[in-house]
Amino acid sequence: MAAETPQASSTAPAPPNRVRATPRLGRISPVELREIWTSEDKHFTPWLAQAENLELLGEALGIDLQLEAQEKDVGPFRADLLCKNTAEEDSWVVIENQIEKTDHKHLGQLLTYASGLHAKTIVWISSQISEEHRAAIDWLNRIANRSVRFFGLEIELWKIGDSVAAPRFNVVCKPNEWEATVDDAKDAIGAQEGNRSQKLRIRYWTAFRDYLREHHSTLRPQKPSRDHWYSFGIGTSRAHTAALLITRDDKIAVELAMNDSDAKEVFHDLYGRKDIIERAIGEPLDWREMPDKKASRIVLFKSADGYREETWQEQFAWLRLKLEAFDKVFRPLLART
Repeated sequence: MAAETPQASSTAPAPPNRVRATPRLGRISPVELREIWTSEDKHFTPWLAQAENLELLGEALGIDLQLEAQEKDVGPFRADLLCKNTAEEDSWVVIENQIEKTDHKHLGQLLTYASGLHAKTIVWISSQISEEHRAAIDWLNRIANRSVRFFGLEIELWKIGDSVAAPRFNVVCKPNEWEATVDDAKDAIGAQEGNRSQKLRIRYWTAFRDYLREHHSTLRPQKPSRDHWYSFGIGTSRAHTAALLITRDDKIAVELAMNDSDAKEVFHDLYGRKDIIERAIGEPLDWREMPDKKASRIVLFKSADGYREETWQEQFAWLRLKLEAFDKVFRPLLART
């Protein structure tokens, strides 16, 4: 009788435990600014004036910056950089740079440039902002008109192992946006005319700003105001986008506003691509040349009651969607016009 063949086990042996290799991590180390930029005027300022580096600074400030002049003459002095805040019409930004720790001389120059150029935003960049100069900037923000704002930033350089150095801007002084918003609301409450609508706009735009931040929008919201519009930069001073709250007509809207001296030229150039633009946006737009005025507008409306706070989230979702669409479509077109 043949011997019985042993039956193979139906359960396969467990594979040996595999130990995961420990990932290699680099070490972050600081880089001295002077190793990269030997001087402020010949190296640091020209580096900052490059578009990609101004964009990095703008991200730290929450402002879209466009370079207008480098080493701009102001009386016997020269401002390092003069830029425009593209989300605000005729809004100048003065930038003063220091590789070393802040000093009184540069503070005086900064104020001279700001007054001489009627700037709305003043930015002081340094390797280290001293305590007394932090206090000075905070004080200036407290006493300044709310249309003027002061920022103090420290710049650092870091690398990982043998990588190239990477810059980082740290905002250490800025306008107290919460105080300014509260003050605006108080003023609106005390106003005799437009009281109800002004209070609504402050609350509406503050809530919309928070909505954009919570949903990680690519849009850069600025300080809320009592105006019926809320502007955003689009990479050029020739135009900006804006959300609109039109309570008298129960509407909200998104627009591209062209306010510069060449507004009509820009409008007609875009109108020549009307069909392409409207297909990209996904619906017809209201094209407003306004021939008797300097400005022109391209607008998209939606029926909505701004006083119905329970519908704000729906309104904010629409505004965000259309503002981001406007930015995606118009930004590259404006860069080429």
